[in-house]
Amino acid sequence: MTTQAPPTRGRIRELTVYFLRLGLLGFGGPVALVGQMERELVAERGWLSNEKMRESIAICQSLPGPLAIQVGIYISYLRGGFWGAWAGGWAFIFPNFVIVAALGALYVFLGDLQPVTAIFYGVSPAVIALILHSCYRLAKLGMEDPVQWAIAAVCLVVTVILNAEVALLFIGAGVIGILYYGNILRRKPPILLQLSAAPVLAQLAPVTSASTLSKLLLFFLKAGSLTFGSGLVIVPFLEQGLVTQYGWLDQRQFLIAVAVGMISPGPVVITATFVGYLVAGFWGSLISTIGIFLPSFILVLVAAPLLARYRANPNVQGFVKGAYAAAIGTILGACILLGRIAIGDWLTVLIAVASLAVLFRWKVSNPLLIAATAVVGLIAFPLLQPDWVMVK
Repeated sequence: MTTQAPPTRGRIRELTVYFLRLGLLGFGGPVALVGQMERELVAERGWLSNEKMRESIAICQSLPGPLAIQVGIYISYLRGGFWGAWAGGWAFIFPNFVIVAALGALYVFLGDLQPVTAIFYGVSPAVIALILHSCYRLAKLGMEDPVQWAIAAVCLVVTVILNAEVALLFIGAGVIGILYYGNILRRKPPILLQLSAAPVLAQLAPVTSASTLSKLLLFFLKAGSLTFGSGLVIVPFLEQGLVTQYGWLDQRQFLIAVAVGMISPGPVVITATFVGYLVAGFWGSLISTIGIFLPSFILVLVAAPLLARYRANPNVQGFVKGAYAAAIGTILGACILLGRIAIGDWLTVLIAVASLAVLFRWKVSNPLLIAATAVVGLIAFPLLQPDWVMVK
């Protein structure tokens, strides 16, 4: 017993150091981050085999939550056990939290200044282009047949017209996926109930009678359990909850929060940290960060071992396919809703179209595109003085 403790502590220490560095320097989105982990941890460090890495990615893709964070948690679990998963996962998140919380503090103190308004005048339409481009890549990756496209179309319409609760869309789409792709009419395996438990429980969470911090925690716990397919799925969910339901942010502030999430290192869901700071200061940012990421730890540590055994089950695959299609539809619906706020004159139309063209033609990083459009905003805003821009 005593001879095994030092190696375990050493592994937890090396996991913490590695993921702190990855969290600080890990730009490029989930695909780039997972690719970097595969290159460094398999080829260079030999922490796990190619087969184990491929299995880790496949399992985490089948779970709701930000892919890169969950792959990091799962690798940490394989390398350092239960406590290794917690150490590696939070080390991955910590640099993102510090950066985005600091940006939230700067925005709170400087948000009324014209240069800040000008920057986000140029950046907001570029964010719409970034979301559309990411949605296109996600659709190419996981949309396989007309049934999934039909589910996506229904979710798009519901998101735009009815402003329905996104949780219900995901659960309903998952059930349709089970019925169409699975064999649920013949038998109902227990794994299905375990896979869908987190979204259902999140949907039932009481969020109306608690304090602001408690509401933030429960709201982001729900959001963290519903990000199937990509962290971008959080965009329509947050827009409905933060803007429409609670009124904590206006739509322009919400667009700024999405922009911050997309240009900072780490997953897009780090937007929750920025939102939390705007709503309730530092403690709000801390609570929101815990809420958005805690479901990932629970799902990886509880559901991932089960999925390792059952992910070939047609009912599990059906639920994932249906939820994935719902993700595509809700992201597109959020683009329409947010586009009405971000695009209001000829220049913002031009920025959005040009940004989309650049993203399709060249592999431009998110921070570079955001920086370029911020410069455009700084130059153009004082000249055009657009009175339609709604800024804090």
